[in-house]
Amino acid sequence: DGIAFSELVNRHYRRALRVAFGLLKDRHDAEDVVQDAFVRVHRRLKTFEGNSAFYTWLYRIVVNLSIDAIRKRRRDRRVDIEDEATRDALGTGEELWPKFNRADPGLSAERKQLSAKLQKAFDALPEIHQAVLFLRELEGLSYEEISATLNIKKGTVMSRLFHARKSMQENLEQLSPETPAAEDSAGGMKR
Repeated sequence: DGIAFSELVNRHYRRALRVAFGLLKDRHDAEDVVQDAFVRVHRRLKTFEGNSAFYTWLYRIVVNLSIDAIRKRRRDRRVDIEDEATRDALGTGEELWPKFNRADPGLSAERKQLSAKLQKAFDALPEIHQAVLFLRELEGLSYEEISATLNIKKGTVMSRLFHARKSMQENLEQLSPETPAAEDSAGGMKR
């Protein structure tokens, strides 16, 4: 039924695009992946057994196609868009990291630096760690939903998420300038 399929697209398109963009960091590639995902869904909708939620099935397709696109991009040795100004020029509409009230220029500058550090630390993660971290922390999926989406066991999700968080923390520590330890009132160093 064309009307029912249109409703599925309308209901899930933006969130699927956000997932693809979060992994690919390129709006055009993300749109291509989502379009391809919906084509595959349309072709295989009759084979959908309903053992999981529709969006879990769709996001598994989107994540897998996104990872394939990243691998293809690496094989083709295409340059990934890293420059924030270029990304802004593309008019993504939605950022991976949330925006804040920019009324205070000092806070705005700090948040922009933090956003750049988060993005850089995230980009340094392997694709599978990006996927589990993105689906859990930014999309809010449960372990079970991530498991179904990526077609891996719940324990594997938990393990990958642990390692992704640990790697993200290490990446952030490497990007942050060392802060000297504060001196206590006796003139010694705090521990």
